[in-house]
Amino acid sequence: MLARGGMALLAFVALAASPAPAVSRSKVLSAAQVNGELDAGYRMAAGDKLKVTVFDEPTLTGEYQVGVGGELAMPLIEAVPALGRTPRDLASAIGEKLKAGGYVLVPRVTVEIVQHRPFYILGEVKLPGEYPYTGDLTFEQAVARAGGFTPRASRKVIFLRRQNWQAAERVRLDGTALKIAPGDTITVRESLF
Repeated sequence: MLARGGMALLAFVALAASPAPAVSRSKVLSAAQVNGELDAGYRMAAGDKLKVTVFDEPTLTGEYQVGVGGELAMPLIEAVPALGRTPRDLASAIGEKLKAGGYVLVPRVTVEIVQHRPFYILGEVKLPGEYPYTGDLTFEQAVARAGGFTPRASRKVIFLRRQNWQAAERVRLDGTALKIAPGDTITVRESLF
């Protein structure tokens, strides 16, 4: 049996050896700061499934998926960059390519999101893994989908990585509902106290 000091040393070594997400060395962000980024509207990325409607052109209308490189491939035109665009921006770009190629003289195009890319929740939740994203998801709802917190979970600061971020950021849970975006990776670490 280990003495109390030996057990504390083992706990520290285990914590230090556990994998941690790559974290930006910046300050801890508030939920409001992180939410502000999403107010500009939904931006597409690889994995989003879209319905593209080209009015009066049933052969071009259909469901398409944004590829790994962030492009949307459709018949007749070159792949259209979709990464970081809103659905309205992408519809305009598709219309321009159809018109420039002479395929549709006056294209009227709409883009709708059929299925968002999934989000991921890891660490101190009961069922970590990949989950389908549905509109206006909050951190609390994401944790509920993952079966809730484990008894050791930190409920004050989490690590969040958005697809367009270079590294995970620490986010302080301050009572403001934290919005989760498609493609987010949430890591709930163990509480130190």
